[in-house]
Amino acid sequence: MTNSLRIGIDLGGTKIEIVALDEQGSELLRRRIDTPQGDYLGTVMAVAGLVEATEDELGRRGSVGIGIPGAESQRGGLIKNANSTCLIGKPLRRDLQALLQREVRLANDANCFALSEAIDGSGRDAETVFGVILGTGVGGGIVIRQQVLVGANAIAGEWGHNPLPALPGDEHPPPDCYCGRRGCIEAYLSGPGLSADHARHTGIRLDAAAIEHHAGQGDEACAATLLRYEERLGQALAGVINILDPQVIVFGGGLSNMQQLYRNLPERCAPHVFSDTVCTRFLPPMHGDSSGVRGAAWLWN
Repeated sequence: MTNSLRIGIDLGGTKIEIVALDEQGSELLRRRIDTPQGDYLGTVMAVAGLVEATEDELGRRGSVGIGIPGAESQRGGLIKNANSTCLIGKPLRRDLQALLQREVRLANDANCFALSEAIDGSGRDAETVFGVILGTGVGGGIVIRQQVLVGANAIAGEWGHNPLPALPGDEHPPPDCYCGRRGCIEAYLSGPGLSADHARHTGIRLDAAAIEHHAGQGDEACAATLLRYEERLGQALAGVINILDPQVIVFGGGLSNMQQLYRNLPERCAPHVFSDTVCTRFLPPMHGDSSGVRGAAWLWN
C-alpha cells in the first residue's frame, strides 16, 4: 500500500466518525460507529479498528489525524479538558501510535472544525479564521495561514471559559458553569445556556430550537430571549475580534443553524469593537457537521 490518502477521525462522546480524503480533499469513504461508553481501551481499539478497516477497503495506507473533545497536555502528553472523561489522564496518542505503527496527530475538535473551514470551506480565502462551536458547549479554534494555532498551554481559541462581560440588565449572580466558575461565556451561549436563560426569565423550560420556532411565530418572550443571546454573543465575539481581528468567524454546532445570527451579529458586535467599522465576516460552515472530521484529516496538510 502507498501513503496516498489522509484519514481523519472525529472521536466524540457518543460516536466515532472516520473519513478518508484523497490528495485534493475529495471524500473516498465515510463510516460512523457508536463510542464505547466510559471504556478507554474499547475506544482506542475501536479507533484503530476503523483505521485498519478503511485502509483494507481502499487498499491504501494513510496518514491519521484525530479530533478529540479535549486537548493533549504539553506536560507528559496526557489528555486533559475532555468531556469524554474516560480519556482524561490517558496517553491516547502514544497508545494509538503503538497500535497503528505510525505517527498520529491529535487536535481539539474545535481546532479541527476551524482548520477544515480554513482550508477548503467558508474561510478558505482568509489569512485568519476563528472557528466557533455553539452547541452543547462553546468552543473555538484559531487557524492562521491554514495552520492551527495550538498555543503554549494547548488552549488557543478556548474562549468559552472566559467570563462574559456583564451587559446592562444582566441578572446577578451570574449562572454557574460546570467548570466550577460562574458567568462563563459557555454558561450563557451554549444550547443549555440559552434554554436556562429563557427559564430564568419566564419560568418555562424550552430547548433552543423551540425558542427559535416560537420567536418566529411572534412569541415576545422567546424573541426577547434570542435578543439577549445575540447581544451577549456579539459582546463575547467583540473581545475575540479586538485581540485576534480575524477576517472570518465561522460557526458550527447546533446553534449555528440560527440564520438571524449572520444578519445581526455585525450590529451586535459593533459597539464593543475598537474600530470604526467591523469588516470581519460571520459565516456558516461550508461542510456543516462534516467539518470536524475533515479537519482531522487535514492535520497532515
